Amino acid sequence: MTVKQLSLPELTAACRELGVPGVGLWREPVQQYGVASAAKLVRDAGLTVTTLCRGGFLTAIDPAERAAALADNRAAVDEAATLGTDTLVLVSGGLPAGSKDLHGARERIADALAELGPYAADHGVRLAIEPLHPMYAADRCVISTLTQALDLAERFPAEQVGVAVDTYHIWWDDRAPAEVARAGEGGRIHTFQLADWTTPLPAGVLNGRGQIGDGAVDMREWRERVDAAGYRGPIEVELFNEALWARDGKEVLRETAERFALHAL
Repeated sequence: MTVKQLSLPELTAACRELGVPGVGLWREPVQQYGVASAAKLVRDAGLTVTTLCRGGFLTAIDPAERAAALADNRAAVDEAATLGTDTLVLVSGGLPAGSKDLHGARERIADALAELGPYAADHGVRLAIEPLHPMYAADRCVISTLTQALDLAERFPAEQVGVAVDTYHIWWDDRAPAEVARAGEGGRIHTFQLADWTTPLPAGVLNGRGQIGDGAVDMREWRERVDAAGYRGPIEVELFNEALWARDGKEVLRETAERFALHAL
């Protein structure tokens, strides 16, 4: 998503040229290209698919909507397995229209995970609950903190359900450092993502993720924190940013790799 202006062939070629060994993919461009074709493209480029994003949106009350969401998540698991990644990132979903029941929404996520966790494990895929900043709680994700994500994940085996640690969403939370350690101790850090917090936020908020080094987040401190928790997996950079998308994608990818080395290593 950081360089969504690149086609999948352009992306894989740029990663190979710049020495980027892995890529986190999003379902929409993969589906447009063809899941099997995308898997072959990445494999032939010598790259690893680090995660697939996204599943989730599991808070619906209507039975037909819930059934459709479960079916879509099972399809996402199938896609992840075809792509060769062991991690499907979940954005859990916001409050259904007209509802103010946060607890009920979170319990419906748990009910869905009870069905999806075993299905994912049977396909060699883990589910990573991603807590999103509280400003997204109403319409996108009722899981706002690592504490909430872990309380939910720990109802299930770690090989089925864990968490995504994303600096953009949790950097502000003074409980998050201890929760990173808790997640590491339980083997539940399934992916680690970097994005900076820059202000002012853009209209609509969603595309406000800043380039590494441009904002308020101490990336090296977070990387060291996750290292200390025992995480040894890939580190992703996930930026939603209109200004970056308007630039040459290969240039943005090069800059992102340089910023990662400068601010996170």
